[in-house]
Amino acid sequence: MADFRDQIRGPVVPPAGARRPLGVGDVEIGGGPFGRWQRINREAGIALGRERMESSGVLSNLRWAAGEGEGPYRGYRFQDSDLYKLLEAVAWEHGREPAGSYRAFVAESAALLARAQRADGYLNSHYQTVKPDRVFAELEYSHEMYCAGHLFQAAVAAVRTGCGEGAGTPGPGGEEPGDQEPGGELLAVARRLADHLVDVFLTGGHGGIDGHAEVETALVELYRLTGHRPYLELASRLVDGRGKGLIADVGTGPLYAQDHLPVREAGTPVGHAVRQLYLDAGVVDVAVETGDASLLESSVRRWEDMVATKTSITGGHGSRHDGEAFGERYELPPDRAYNESCAAVASIHWSWRLFLATGQGRYTDLIERTLYNAFAASTSADGTRFFYVNPLQRRTDLVEDAYLGRRREWFACACCPPNIMRLVSSLGHYVATADDDGLSVHQYVPGLIRAGAITLAVETGYPWDGRVVFTVREAPGTARTLRLRIPAWSAAGDLTPGPDGYAAIRRAWRPGDTFTLDLDMSPRLVHPHRRIDALRGCVAVERGPLVYCFEQADQDTDVEDLALEPGTALRVVDRPDRPDLAGVGRTVLIEADAVRLPPAPAAGLPYFTTPAGLHTDPSTDLSTGTRTTATAIPYHQWDNRDGGAMRVWIPLAQGRTP
Repeated sequence: MADFRDQIRGPVVPPAGARRPLGVGDVEIGGGPFGRWQRINREAGIALGRERMESSGVLSNLRWAAGEGEGPYRGYRFQDSDLYKLLEAVAWEHGREPAGSYRAFVAESAALLARAQRADGYLNSHYQTVKPDRVFAELEYSHEMYCAGHLFQAAVAAVRTGCGEGAGTPGPGGEEPGDQEPGGELLAVARRLADHLVDVFLTGGHGGIDGHAEVETALVELYRLTGHRPYLELASRLVDGRGKGLIADVGTGPLYAQDHLPVREAGTPVGHAVRQLYLDAGVVDVAVETGDASLLESSVRRWEDMVATKTSITGGHGSRHDGEAFGERYELPPDRAYNESCAAVASIHWSWRLFLATGQGRYTDLIERTLYNAFAASTSADGTRFFYVNPLQRRTDLVEDAYLGRRREWFACACCPPNIMRLVSSLGHYVATADDDGLSVHQYVPGLIRAGAITLAVETGYPWDGRVVFTVREAPGTARTLRLRIPAWSAAGDLTPGPDGYAAIRRAWRPGDTFTLDLDMSPRLVHPHRRIDALRGCVAVERGPLVYCFEQADQDTDVEDLALEPGTALRVVDRPDRPDLAGVGRTVLIEADAVRLPPAPAAGLPYFTTPAGLHTDPSTDLSTGTRTTATAIPYHQWDNRDGGAMRVWIPLAQGRTP
């Protein structure tokens, strides 16, 4: 009988195959941005999350559902999911560095959930207390299955890291669960709810689908943990039910909830970005478990279209505030970009599953871009404030609201902060994979990687420095292959990547052996695709995996009156410790030659018959602008100082010759 507690202790455990992900405890991240994020997440972020579970009403709602308190219900109908995501974060943290307080929090939360859960397994504090007669009757916007999915993922994390104990081992043949072992109460709660979903939606004849995808990927992972096949069958049924009108229109149209076409026919991501990205993560999971090649191909096709036409330079997704949605192809405005933090998390989940299924480095390339830019920017340097929306430009006169402007400690709709926390806690899972022939490294972080008989120490100043030194600590003494991702933005000296984007070094490694990878960290100007109307005439600056931005605090003139000189050299300024960057931490700045444009007219229509009309004196053109220096900072470090204007895409000066 298999003991599922011995499985990989990470978020995704696909069937045995060519690529085996590592557990969160198999990779010790010893520094760099990843290490900093994990430290502040543990010291500040999770503590903040635990406090907010009480103050925001999440726990009081559940107590009311358990008959232990009184209303009114506080927050959104999906408020329970905030707790579930935080529980998952706590579990992965326990897997990295065990703590009794984490196990106690999981145990206390599981006990409360068990008391709130109905006898038939249903659990949702909003519908149990506010709309008990509308259970599963408003799936188009109820988020009932969405909340359930996050509970399932929290339970899987708790079991795999020993934070919840008790795996609930399967019976003979791996189909029916055996008796629940002591200590696995969170898993027991999750399985009672999952079994209820099976009874209602798989065998009970209810044909509905939750308007917010998420449960699909969670059901597959619960199946992987327990071996109980009805969970996989339900996930398959939900994926295949898209595009058949099973999700009622709430006035946003069928594209909003990805119900416009069957998934095998849909060629581009549409609608609410987070829903689409979670859905496709589930599509890949179902395809891999069932061996459905056409289903997998459809997800690959959507991913390729998304990357080519609907992805911000930071890796962010969702160009429209209206519906938090993908826009049309090449609709990528910098100032109105939505790029929700949850979309960055979901994008990484999808790309990771596609990599595990195919082994192609383009997926881990996008993970890197998203991690270091769209995702990293979502959290302040001290780890206590968060962005819900991640634009690529902030204007001087931006009117702030609860979700725009500066980062906030929490939100009324708090889907993003605990989502960020659970990904940071599990970052080690995405660093490397093992196979029968050796080890593949996908993300370059200092620390230690353990994969079976191989232990690899990594020394690097990445992403500030492109040198990565690998030292073998333990090896079997027989020939093994070390595969290193060569980012698409870099050459790698004598190493030549294969068609999959990885360079392979094979030898009989022995303890003490070293190997050095040098990546080209030269800064570069990046031009947008000609069809991105909002970015015509502009360029952006990148160095290594980092996208840069021009923040007002670093300029000697209004950032909105800056234009870069064509052909300007990009000068690297290494600043390990700069007083006026307090709170930002280690950084590398980039300076460029720029033009300070004359003041623009403040009266009359802002339209002119000549480019020179942009300025006070109609006889002048951009060549009369004053030379200056523009300074760029990594995008993920912005908004840690004065909260002034910022832009990633900056105009090239007209009327100048290089």
